[in-house]
Amino acid sequence: MVNGNMAGSWWRHCRRWSTGCSNASLFETLGYFSSKTVSSSASSFTRASLCSGPRNEPPSTQNHPNRPTLHFSLFRHKSGFQYPTLQPCCCRATHSDAKLKDPFTLAQKDLTSLYDDIKKELFVSKKELKYLCDYYFDGRGKAIRPIIVVLMARALNIHSNRAGDLLPGQRAVAMITEMIHTASLVHDDVIDGSDERRGKRSINEVWGERKAILAGDFILSAASMALARIGNITVVKVLSQVIEDLVRGEFMQLGSKENENERFKHYLEKTFKKTASLIANSCKAVSILVNSDPEVHEIAYQYGKNVGIAFQLVDDVLDFTSGAAQLGKPSAADLKLGLATGPVLFACQQFPELHAMIMRRFSSKGDVDRAWQYVLQSDGVQQTTFLARRYCQEAIRHISMLRPSPERDALIRLTEIVLSRDK
Repeated sequence: MVNGNMAGSWWRHCRRWSTGCSNASLFETLGYFSSKTVSSSASSFTRASLCSGPRNEPPSTQNHPNRPTLHFSLFRHKSGFQYPTLQPCCCRATHSDAKLKDPFTLAQKDLTSLYDDIKKELFVSKKELKYLCDYYFDGRGKAIRPIIVVLMARALNIHSNRAGDLLPGQRAVAMITEMIHTASLVHDDVIDGSDERRGKRSINEVWGERKAILAGDFILSAASMALARIGNITVVKVLSQVIEDLVRGEFMQLGSKENENERFKHYLEKTFKKTASLIANSCKAVSILVNSDPEVHEIAYQYGKNVGIAFQLVDDVLDFTSGAAQLGKPSAADLKLGLATGPVLFACQQFPELHAMIMRRFSSKGDVDRAWQYVLQSDGVQQTTFLARRYCQEAIRHISMLRPSPERDALIRLTEIVLSRDK
């Protein structure tokens, strides 16, 4: 539960965090919206970890290669966990290679058969149902979630003094992650009435809502069967949490908060449940299969959580900055669905007129267009982008605790790709 004092100062913390170094640590900030997602090792990190750039530094300069950052000097601990000490240095020295590895190249060999394996899991004799289920598993998606899971698994295997190759259970988790994600997309499109997904007509548009719901249910059931075959009760519990979070997140999206501080807390918690929980818990699942140290599990979980939130924040920005051609779905989709995302919530500080529009979910004539203009005239897009960058910095901070490996470096590189993507 969030107490009144914490909730009351939420907006001040979040806005200060997005505009420059705050006196509040990220873990304190995240503690406002979900105690479940806060790292158990938060107290071991100093507040200085957030202040990796000059105060009030413009977002456009944050990735400058020569900008001083805080580097984690690693040392071994008897538990196998590497605790950080903070030292100022050049960011390039953080990684085991001067040139970070390309995540897509490293993960490619493990993903080659991913969609074929998924189609085998979805095998049914009824031709129409099979075609519905295979519709999105055509290899055209970004596959960002299984890529993260594969790279995390390999990095953790090396960290745990094993060969880098995936264990069968870890490979299954990567497949299950993509299946759960795709099933959620099918259901989301029905709820949102979307007519396009991944650059082609959505399942509900082609076959109707009833069949789309059944297809999503079938994909989810097949994922559950594959999960049970892994045979690890803890992994089953961890990934089952994802499904609960997806449902709770969808319910949260249906509501609005009148209080400004509660609204942003609600938005970030919803973002975690709908997007980041799957990545965080999938990363944790592959760590459980190779390492018994809870602190290593936490590293994997925190990387996935922070990257997942950053990914969604960037997605929310792209809804204002990209057209349908880049996104594969109509722009301003969130406003049309009555959703107030990061750019809108930040824009409220400069344009209080947005508050009334948010409460009526942009349902009055002209609301969507006016809200769009307010966001573009404000610094909402820039602040949301900078907030995403802060989450990526946290993801790097955690993954840097693992033993150096090409896969670990690729996960660091992936945070840059998340921030710079245009679709």
